[in-house]
Amino acid sequence: MTTPKAFHPLARLLHWTMAVLVLAMLFIGVGMVSTVSAKHQWLLAIHKPLGIAILLLVLLRIVVRLRFRPPALPADMPALMQFVAHASHWLLYALMLAMPLIGWAMLSAGGYPVMLGSSWHLPAILPASPVLFAWLREAHEYLAYLFFLTILGHMGAALYHALIRRDEVYASMTVGFPASAEEAQEPPAGIEPPASDALPPSANAS
Repeated sequence: MTTPKAFHPLARLLHWTMAVLVLAMLFIGVGMVSTVSAKHQWLLAIHKPLGIAILLLVLLRIVVRLRFRPPALPADMPALMQFVAHASHWLLYALMLAMPLIGWAMLSAGGYPVMLGSSWHLPAILPASPVLFAWLREAHEYLAYLFFLTILGHMGAALYHALIRRDEVYASMTVGFPASAEEAQEPPAGIEPPASDALPPSANAS
C-alpha cells in the first residue's frame, strides 16, 4: 500500500472546520465564566449546540482517520518527538470527545436541558444530582484548561514544522497538497509527459 503524502481531503476539511469551532467554543466558554449577567445568556445558547456539533464531527473525524491512512511522520524525526506527536493527537481526540460529553452530563445532573433549538432538546444522560453537577462542572473547567494548553502545543508544533524544520508535516494538512506520491507525480490533465528518448530541437535540426 502506498503511503499518502497528505491527509485525505475530507480529513483536512474536518480538521480546519473543527479548529474554528473549537477555538470559538473555548472563547465562548471564557466569556461565560467571566460574566454572570443575564444579557450574556446568548453565549450559553450558542455553547450547547456548538458542543454537540463538535461531538458529532469528532466521531466522523475518527471514522475518517481509521478509514484513510494518514501520512507518516518524517523518518528523521527523533523517536521521542514522534511519540509526543502521536500522543498529543490522541489526547486532542480524547478531549474533543470528553468535553461535550462531560458538559452534557453536567447539564443533565443539574436538571438543565441541552437545547438545540427553540423546541428541540437532548435527553438527560445522568439523573439530577447536585453533587454530580458540582463535580462535573469542576472537571469540565479543568479539562478546558488542559484542552487549551494542548491546542497551544499543537499550534506550536505546526509552526515548528512549517518555519523551522520546513518539512511536509504542515503542508500535508493544508488545502491543495497532493494526497499521494502518484498524485504528486501525475501531470496536469491534457498535458502529455515528454518522451524519455526525445531529442532536443538542435539534434533534430542536424
